[in-house]
Amino acid sequence: MVRTGFDPNRKKAHKVTEDALPPMPPALAAKLIERIATIPLYAHAYAFHLNFRFGTFGPFDLLDFAAANRLRGAKIHMEDGEERSLGKADMAGLAKFGHRARQLGLDLNLEISQTDVPALQEAVRVGRAIGATSIRCYPRYEGRVSSVIKRTIADLQSLAILDPQGDFRFTLEQHEDLKAAELVHIVEAVGNPRLSLLFDFTNMINALERPIAALQSMAGHVTDVHIKDAKIIAANGGWGQLCCRSGEGDIPQARLLMELLCLGANLPQVVAYGLEEEVGYASPPFRFAGEEDDPCIAFRKASETDLTEGIDLATQLAVERANAQHLCGHVALLLKKLHDHAVLYL
Repeated sequence: MVRTGFDPNRKKAHKVTEDALPPMPPALAAKLIERIATIPLYAHAYAFHLNFRFGTFGPFDLLDFAAANRLRGAKIHMEDGEERSLGKADMAGLAKFGHRARQLGLDLNLEISQTDVPALQEAVRVGRAIGATSIRCYPRYEGRVSSVIKRTIADLQSLAILDPQGDFRFTLEQHEDLKAAELVHIVEAVGNPRLSLLFDFTNMINALERPIAALQSMAGHVTDVHIKDAKIIAANGGWGQLCCRSGEGDIPQARLLMELLCLGANLPQVVAYGLEEEVGYASPPFRFAGEEDDPCIAFRKASETDLTEGIDLATQLAVERANAQHLCGHVALLLKKLHDHAVLYL
């Protein structure tokens, strides 16, 4: 959603030039090739955001998309689908959804857009009902960064009580306002082995960080990923993002995939890559050059993408579905590029 004071059509920042693939020793090249072959790709509901909000698309349709594209599973928000969402479903409906996912051999990852304890408690309830293995969250508090961090740590310390058996992998996403080091601090302060970080390909931009540098800071804690692309927009001493079709933006996607696939010495550290195409999503800067040591974070609503004026709804919904399919093919091409690069060093 475009927020006040941010124009995604203004001149964008200089092009990111981090996509060059580095040489690698033979052992690393072999590891990369092996992990490319088994990469766990997941359908992501936000790729169908408009279809969920304004069309007839529902959670079961996401499962069908994942199965048709031979993906490992699906990442879905509690609110995706409006009245058809998992958050509005009764226990019978949740059980039916979970049963369908198991029939299709799909793993389920649930997502929410806050960290407060009641929201986490409800996500655990729904997650258990559908058989989810993971729950994603991110803080959406207003106030000083230090206050946001403190409240988020307090929230996430409840995970040990909410999920004493350790049924879920909880992931904290870097979501536009906090910097990589601040997220690492939160995870380490909570100290729950079931809590890790979700690395989003574009969301560090709004916190005035570059993709590769942010990943390097977060790498030791990353287990999940959102794959998408964006154009970087310079605004008021910060950077906003305007998401676009993958391959048309400023994000070094191939290099990021390479770095992520290589995480983990013996086993892959990253266990789920969500295909989260978000064409048209725009968000403003939250962190700025020269800001004070403990800046304020403004209030923000959960992420939304607006309809485009002047284009009929049916066309927009069809284009969104095509973009989601495009990302599947685009990632396949990126993986082939990585495979061919690795072969050179065997």
